[in-house]
Amino acid sequence: MDFEPTDRCKEFRERLEAFMDERVYPAEPVYRAQMEEAGDPHHQPRVLEELKEEARARGLWNLFHPDPAWGPGLTNAEYAPLAEITGRSPAIAPEAINCSAPDTGNMEVLTHFGTAEHKERWLRPLLAGEIRSAFAMTEPGVASSDATNIETEIVRDGEEYVINGRKWWTSNALHENCKVLIVMGKTDKDAAPHRRQSMVVVPLDTPGVEVLRGLPVFGYQDREGHAEIQFTDVRVPATALLAGEGDGFAIAQARLGPGRIHHCMRAIGMAERALELMCGRALDRVTFGGPVAERANVQDWIAEARIELEMVRLLTLKTAWLMDTVGNRHARVEIAAIKVAAPQVALKVIDRAIQVHGGGGVSGDFPLAEMWAHARTLRLADGPDEVHRRSIYRAEIGRFRGAGTEA
Repeated sequence: MDFEPTDRCKEFRERLEAFMDERVYPAEPVYRAQMEEAGDPHHQPRVLEELKEEARARGLWNLFHPDPAWGPGLTNAEYAPLAEITGRSPAIAPEAINCSAPDTGNMEVLTHFGTAEHKERWLRPLLAGEIRSAFAMTEPGVASSDATNIETEIVRDGEEYVINGRKWWTSNALHENCKVLIVMGKTDKDAAPHRRQSMVVVPLDTPGVEVLRGLPVFGYQDREGHAEIQFTDVRVPATALLAGEGDGFAIAQARLGPGRIHHCMRAIGMAERALELMCGRALDRVTFGGPVAERANVQDWIAEARIELEMVRLLTLKTAWLMDTVGNRHARVEIAAIKVAAPQVALKVIDRAIQVHGGGGVSGDFPLAEMWAHARTLRLADGPDEVHRRSIYRAEIGRFRGAGTEA
C-alpha cells in the first residue's frame, strides 16, 4: 500500500491549488455579496458561472469521473486529495469544477445504468455543467435509512410508469439549473425486500411533480435547496427506467460508494481550513495578558486536531485504494468506517475552532458556523452513522460466527 500520490495526481493538485488561491478564495466575498444582493437563497451568482468557465479553461473539470471519455479518468485514490482541496471552500469549489453532489452520483448512475437516450438528453449536459440534477430517495413518512421502507409507488401502465408519493431532502432540486430527478420507488411490493425498488428518470417539469418547500438546515437555506416534493400521478415513459425493474437498491449501493469518499475528503478539507482559522485566531486574540494560543486547552485542541485529521485521512485514502484495487464490495467495511469517522472528526475540529473564535464563531462573519451545519448533516446523508456502524458490526461478528455476515 503506497500513499505516494501519482505524478498525475500531483499535477492536478498543483493546478487545483493554484485555481483555489488565484480565483476561488478571492471569489468568496464576491459570492456572498451577490447572494445578498439577489435576496434569493437559491440564486445562481454570476461569479460561480465565471469560475466554471475558468475551471474548464484550466482543464479542471469532471475530475471525479473515472471514465476517461468524460474526464481525466482519475482513480479514487487520485481524486481523493483533490476532493479534500475543494472541501476548503464547500459552497463554491465543488460546483466550480463540476464535482458537486448529487450530480456526481447521478452522472455515475447515468453512465453505468442509463440508456443511450438518457445519456444524450441528461448525461451530456450534466457533464458539460449546463444543467443540474437531484436524487429523490428519502421520504418523510418512513425511516428511509432502511431503503426497503420506501413507499413511493412506481406502477407500470402500458408504455408508461405512474409515480405517486412524497420525497424530502431532495438536494439540488431548488437550484436554478436543476432540470431532472432520479426517483427511487417500489415497482413490486411482493418481491424480495431488496428487489422491490426501481429508479426512473423524471424531468423536473413533468406534470404532477410539485416542489412543496425547501427544507432549512439548522436555519440555513442552502443554495441548491433540499426540497420536499409531491408526486401525484406523474407519468413518464417506460424508457425512463434505469437498468431493470427491481434494480433500484443495487443502483443505490453502486451510487453511494464513490460519493462517500468524496464527502469524507471534502469534510477533511473543511476541517483543515477550520484548523487554520483556529490557529490564526488563537495567535491574534489576547486574553488575561497573553494570546489565546498560550492556553493549555487550546494547545491540546490544536494538537488533537492534527492527530485526528491525519488518522482519518489515512483511513479514507486506504479506502480509496481498496476501492481501486479490490472493488467497492470488498471495501464496504472501510467505506462505512470513513463515513462515520470523517464527519465526526470534522465536527470536533470545527466546533473547537468556533470556541476559539468566541462570539464571532457562531456569526456569519466567519465560515465556521455554516461549515458546522454542513458537516453535521453528513452524519445523516448517505446513511446515518448507526446504519454504517451496524454494517461494520455485522462484518466483524460474522468473522467469529463463521457465516460471513449476521442477518
